[in-house]
Amino acid sequence: MVDRKWSDEEIVSDEVSKKDIIEFLQSNASNEFLFDNKIGGKVQNVAKVTKKPALISAYNLLFETSSFRSENEVDIANFKKEKVVAETAPTNSPAVPEVKEVPKFKKTLIKKGNNTLFPKKGDFVSVYYKGTFSDGKVFDTNIGKKGKSQPLRFKVGTGRVIRGWDEGLLTMSLGEKATLNIESEWAYGKKGMPDAGIPPNTPLIFEVELISVD
Repeated sequence: MVDRKWSDEEIVSDEVSKKDIIEFLQSNASNEFLFDNKIGGKVQNVAKVTKKPALISAYNLLFETSSFRSENEVDIANFKKEKVVAETAPTNSPAVPEVKEVPKFKKTLIKKGNNTLFPKKGDFVSVYYKGTFSDGKVFDTNIGKKGKSQPLRFKVGTGRVIRGWDEGLLTMSLGEKATLNIESEWAYGKKGMPDAGIPPNTPLIFEVELISVD
């Protein structure tokens, strides 16, 4: 839950601009809410066509309905495509065409797995990994020396790790080892991860070995 940012007096004052409200909504509201209230476009475009009272109403409605963004929501642009396809499909259509999202990672096989047991969303997996920048510099690893490696265990496909990992591991079978070249959008994106020394908009390379699935 997001703490309320402005009082009723503050939001109607000149201290809070239309741009401020739009940016707040786009950062905190769900894609469904942004789509339904027509505030999911570029900030300057939304500001041109939407009056401030309407934005204030949307701001208040967000808190009244608790329509906040979840951690695993897809990009708003892809959400719009899926929504438009669903709403414009003929009523007698046997199935709504699926809008495929282009993967933002590339997998290169190092060692084959058993090609039988693949993790599903929600399964626990354990992995060994080494993360490097494009210049080969290692920024993180759980592979130690003299057999002291400690596997990382987590629920896959649930947003516990970067999306490149979630999506990449779902394509791997038990025992498989691969390199995942992950674009910045499916790594740490525009914010980066300063504590780990990862700058904004940085593609990352991970050598990952899937050692257990349960």
